[in-house]
Amino acid sequence: MKQYWSKLLVPGGKWSGVIGKGKYIRFTALDQGANVSLLLYNAKDKFERYNMPDTLKAQHTFYLTKGNVLLSDNGRVLVSIIEDSVGWHDTVSGYTTREMTDAKYGVTTYQQLRNDWLRSGEENFAMELVRNGLGLRDLVPVVNLFSKVYCDHRGDMHFVVDHCQKGDTVTLRTEMDVLLILSNTPNPLDPRTSYPSVPVKMEVYDAETVKQDDYCLNFCPENRRAFENTLEYYQLMS
Repeated sequence: MKQYWSKLLVPGGKWSGVIGKGKYIRFTALDQGANVSLLLYNAKDKFERYNMPDTLKAQHTFYLTKGNVLLSDNGRVLVSIIEDSVGWHDTVSGYTTREMTDAKYGVTTYQQLRNDWLRSGEENFAMELVRNGLGLRDLVPVVNLFSKVYCDHRGDMHFVVDHCQKGDTVTLRTEMDVLLILSNTPNPLDPRTSYPSVPVKMEVYDAETVKQDDYCLNFCPENRRAFENTLEYYQLMS
């Protein structure tokens, strides 16, 4: 398996870039308590992007793990989750704002602390969206890798503090050419009052060709239909 590229996402850091179809993207938590918020867009048509309601409804789930796919609003597969040591990734909590960050961790500014100031997910995403020809109107629900949030019988959401352990990994496979935007900022429901400082390693590898016995393809009938939609999209473009 050939590694193309690697990147260290420092606490509070952000990154965006286009990754072609047929690649593995592996994320590794270098300490416990990691959270990386993720946005996905079709690199060739950015009006097509990750659709949280369709992804959850089609796969009859509240969270994501191995076998699940992230669907676009055109019913195609952007990425699949092919390996996962964590078992639960949050889909509903969103990202932190400046107001949340200041209220929970204390007011900090770049003018005072330079690169040590405490960043929010919303600000990180805003900057990376602009760099890619998009804007705040294109900011959609995120997936929070490494975080577990569940609902009790009253519908209240709860964050599991010790869910992610040091060395945990999750591997995505790109099924389309995607624009990936990342923010290594805290989950909004994380109750800890000290700003989480967990670096996450990101690596990109060549992926194997999807075969008919592929776990994600056969995870549920809806997944197979989404893979067929994706295949048709690329067949008609070739």
